[in-house]
Amino acid sequence: MLRSSLLVLSLFLAALTHFARAQDSYEIQVYGSDTVNPRSTMVEIHSNFTIDGSKTVQDGVLPTNHAMHETLELTQGINDWSEVGFYVFSSIQPDGGWQWVGDHIRPRVRAPERWHWPVGVSLSTEFGYQRAAFSPDTWTWEIRPIIDKKIGPWYLSFNPALDRSFHGPGVNQGVTFSPNAKVSYDFTKKIAGGLEYYAAYGSLNGFDPLRDQQQQFFPNVDIDFGPQWEFNFGVGVGVTRSTDHLIVKCIIGRRFSWPHRTQTARLKPQ
Repeated sequence: MLRSSLLVLSLFLAALTHFARAQDSYEIQVYGSDTVNPRSTMVEIHSNFTIDGSKTVQDGVLPTNHAMHETLELTQGINDWSEVGFYVFSSIQPDGGWQWVGDHIRPRVRAPERWHWPVGVSLSTEFGYQRAAFSPDTWTWEIRPIIDKKIGPWYLSFNPALDRSFHGPGVNQGVTFSPNAKVSYDFTKKIAGGLEYYAAYGSLNGFDPLRDQQQQFFPNVDIDFGPQWEFNFGVGVGVTRSTDHLIVKCIIGRRFSWPHRTQTARLKPQ
């Protein structure tokens, strides 16, 4: 088991060096292939603070330095292979107060567990709007294949996302490639630590020069507070000039299950 785990890990890291737009600093997350259970709702808060980021207005976009980004994510399970998520993005600027940034909707489908595939596979698509003061491309669409695998204490996930802008300077780029990846290890039954990678390489017609790409590495920890909870904390380091240099992120999530209609009817007083 250890030998096979190390082999998969080596192949995974090799793929990263071969494949290396990060998700913006509103939803910094590498997704797993699972979906929310039917008749259940997942509520998540993504809190991201940029310790060292852009300090001037660039192309009409506000600086990120010392900005706090808060995202509310609501995900509703539809059945055992699909869900729909909705995001509300907001930003707290150092001198501008709390502002609404935009909204996205994200339907997702996956290969059900009854198919017994050797890896987890799902497909997410995300579409929405962000204000021009926070994103030069206001209307965007993303399609995100998700492949993950649990091997003993190791967990691996790869999200080779494709992005398309429909309004803004990115329209001329066409489809861009934004791979994200994660590797983690269960140190205990409750605590896992690992490394997340976020990047934006540029157009599929020709990647941007390395200095103009976005690349971030996030050492992170996941803590299991129970089956209904999700907790992830990480500190991200940008390694190119086009990336915010230091970000702290935290994701807190809670699952809520709703009784079936027939079950609810039985609970009503006669």
